Amino acid sequence: MANRGSLHHVELWVADLTSARHEWGWLLGELGYEQFQDWPAGCSWKLEGTYLVVEQSKALAAEQHERLRPGLNHLAFRAGPREQLDRLMTQAPERGWRPLFEEKYPFAGGPQHYAGYLENGAGFEVELVAD
Repeated sequence: MANRGSLHHVELWVADLTSARHEWGWLLGELGYEQFQDWPAGCSWKLEGTYLVVEQSKALAAEQHERLRPGLNHLAFRAGPREQLDRLMTQAPERGWRPLFEEKYPFAGGPQHYAGYLENGAGFEVELVAD
């Protein structure tokens, strides 16, 4: 049983489910998540007791996520050793993710914080943090 207060799941609404499956599927698979659920309007991936859902809802109010507006700015994931993070950052552009803050990589978060930042085609940002 998971610890009280631990994150149960995150649900992201997307305008393009096909792209979301491709982008999030690759990244989450590389981070150790496994396909969990699949239905016509969405899918999810699970790691231990937490899962992430992408869903193309008919109730969307906009086509693009805007991380600079109130709401979700980014999701941060543990990426493993530095070498693993470097590999993910190299492969990400081929998988629909655009590196952010490239000129400061891998220390955009500060001199003691080895991390990479990516944005997908829908405007969602992830932070990948090395051990």
